[in-house]
Amino acid sequence: MKIRTFIRHAREGTRNVVRNGWMTFASIGAISISLFILGVFLILAMNVNYLATQIESQVEIRVYLEVNTTEAQIQNVQSQIAAIPDVGVITYVSKEDGIKILREKLGDDGRDLLEGFDGENNPLNDSFTVEVTDPHLVSIVAEQIVAINKGTDPQPIYKVSYGKGTVETLFKITEIVRNVGLVFVALLAFTAMFLISNTIKITIVARRKEIGIMKLVGATNGFIRWPFFIEGGFLGLLGSLIPVVILLYGYMELYNYTKLELGLMLIKLIPIEDLFWSVSGLLLGIGVIIGIWGTLLSVRKFLRV
Repeated sequence: MKIRTFIRHAREGTRNVVRNGWMTFASIGAISISLFILGVFLILAMNVNYLATQIESQVEIRVYLEVNTTEAQIQNVQSQIAAIPDVGVITYVSKEDGIKILREKLGDDGRDLLEGFDGENNPLNDSFTVEVTDPHLVSIVAEQIVAINKGTDPQPIYKVSYGKGTVETLFKITEIVRNVGLVFVALLAFTAMFLISNTIKITIVARRKEIGIMKLVGATNGFIRWPFFIEGGFLGLLGSLIPVVILLYGYMELYNYTKLELGLMLIKLIPIEDLFWSVSGLLLGIGVIIGIWGTLLSVRKFLRV
């Protein structure tokens, strides 16, 4: 296609957007409402998945050592844990550090409960906090850590804890939440595509006589289609820009408003910069593609004169 011809089609397509008044308004309105609803649930699903990932990342293994374990044994256990595949970060927590952490967690209300538990009276064990590269492998890694005791006398490890049973249930719940969110967003996307394409079809149907006349005077199918394609794509772009701006502005306000409150609960929303490109790109892409697709299906019917 020549550049001059394409410019003519683009000019004609944008002119039709302005000329068709109420039909243009109806198409943009249908696209905006459909994509706004889709965008709300998309952002919700993304944040639920983000929250599930945060919860999974907090799963860790606590390795408690026997009382009176020597420094050499501690170093030996640490090196053996580090050699286990899928082990990420290992943090040694002495019983002195452990009692400090416990006091911080209990706060002023629990200060009296720990009175006198210092020095030789400290009842806690030295321990390691082990993070794994894949939270779903935590049970396998825990079993390998327990196996360090085999063939060792005296055994240096007192207990290995990772919330057995609770962790497996947690992973099942997060997987179900992810799958339900994905299915729900997919269904909403399909519904939005159906509503938008049918609205654009109505716009084209209202101009079927115009298409018939152009065919009768000898216009080729391509010559007729292109202005409608550009018009459909332009309608899709305009209709998707509105929900993108509203959603991102609203999410930014919500993120800033709840940042402190949710932060105290150790819950975080997806940062706006991480959400911007994925939501914008998806909604704008859906709007333009559906605009052109709906036009293609509608115009094809009336080209058979």
